[in-house]
Amino acid sequence: MINVTKPFLPPLEEILPSLEAIWEGGTLSNGGPFHQELERRLADYLEVPYVSLFCNATIALITAQQALGVTGEVITTPYSFVATTHALHWMGNAPVFVDVEPQSLTIDPSKIDAAITDRTAAIMPLHCYGNTCSTRAIQEIADRHNLKIIYDACHSFGVEDEAGTALRHGDISVVSFHATKVFNTFEGGLLVAHDREMKEKIDNLK
Repeated sequence: MINVTKPFLPPLEEILPSLEAIWEGGTLSNGGPFHQELERRLADYLEVPYVSLFCNATIALITAQQALGVTGEVITTPYSFVATTHALHWMGNAPVFVDVEPQSLTIDPSKIDAAITDRTAAIMPLHCYGNTCSTRAIQEIADRHNLKIIYDACHSFGVEDEAGTALRHGDISVVSFHATKVFNTFEGGLLVAHDREMKEKIDNLK
């Protein structure tokens, strides 16, 4: 067996006190004290205003589209795990693929304009393997055409560019906590919101 990646698991004895606290408290569903504490501590660590935890990043991408009212065509990358496209299909949105840059493997902003139609509602770029997209160029295109930006930042826990966290870009960013990722919770993910109103909307949708 040759693993593509292998998750790191901390010593079990370090986890047992937290499990004992959960057993004593009896709160097992979302929104409990450990859930709330993890959201706060992740927001601090990642230097973002608000974090909402999800069962996985695919559901977070679906919720991001709902929260932003995205309907129509969404320009995205063909170089991603299939969940990026699945999330669009499940919301009834049509993926429009734009090729990637050969060095970074992120979406090529010079090819986005040609893919925009009167049905285009958003851009869903992917920060790939820790390489960040050309965020400034993508934002300029979105501003010019009044498009939303949802970053599939599933690979990008803790990734920074020249000015700080890569999760500050666009309208929403989504990170995966799947077991194959740098930071994992076995399964799971998070969605980054930039203001309290959007955080509350996302949590209500969830």
